[in-house]
Amino acid sequence: MEAAYARVLRAGVRVEAFTVAWMVVESVVAIGAGVLARSVLLTAFGFDSVIELLSGVALLWRLRVEALGGDRARVERTEGLVTRISAVLLLLLCVYVLLSSIVGLLLRLAPEGSVGGLVVAFAAVVAMPLLALRKRQVNRTLDSAALRADIVETLTCAYMAAATLVGVGLNLVFHWWWADYLAALVLLFWLVQETREAIEAAREGAA
Repeated sequence: MEAAYARVLRAGVRVEAFTVAWMVVESVVAIGAGVLARSVLLTAFGFDSVIELLSGVALLWRLRVEALGGDRARVERTEGLVTRISAVLLLLLCVYVLLSSIVGLLLRLAPEGSVGGLVVAFAAVVAMPLLALRKRQVNRTLDSAALRADIVETLTCAYMAAATLVGVGLNLVFHWWWADYLAALVLLFWLVQETREAIEAAREGAA
């Protein structure tokens, strides 16, 4: 393994370890705030954080396999498995956002405002694009399909956080209960496209 490639690989391991640590905190805070506020958007944001956490753990495993000198065939098998895991997790997120939003709108389940949810969403809006940028820099060298899917999920987290800021903020300030669900459904259009691309990448890896 070339020295320059090995350095980038170690950087990839570090950035994924940071992702895992961040997502543990973010998911606990967001889900807790979402449950207390009865907010589908906040809960979905927390659920997305759990997906990003699981994806980060899976990708960290894949990178460590290669960093520890795993043979090429083993790395490729791990790569394919992690890519499929990422695609499935994104699909589950789409289903959750769609069903939760429809049920909330039909039953007129009015969420409460959540200052804690706004704080964690704001932190994610700032941090996630920077984290995705760093992952892209790493992946210029690694050229990993699994890491590309993980970057999508990191950006999804940023978009989720932005939608959460808008939806929860409007509800908190103006008491527009439906804004929570509308913001989640708007986000779904982008999320479905990214999920389709992740599924195609998983199929190509399996071919």
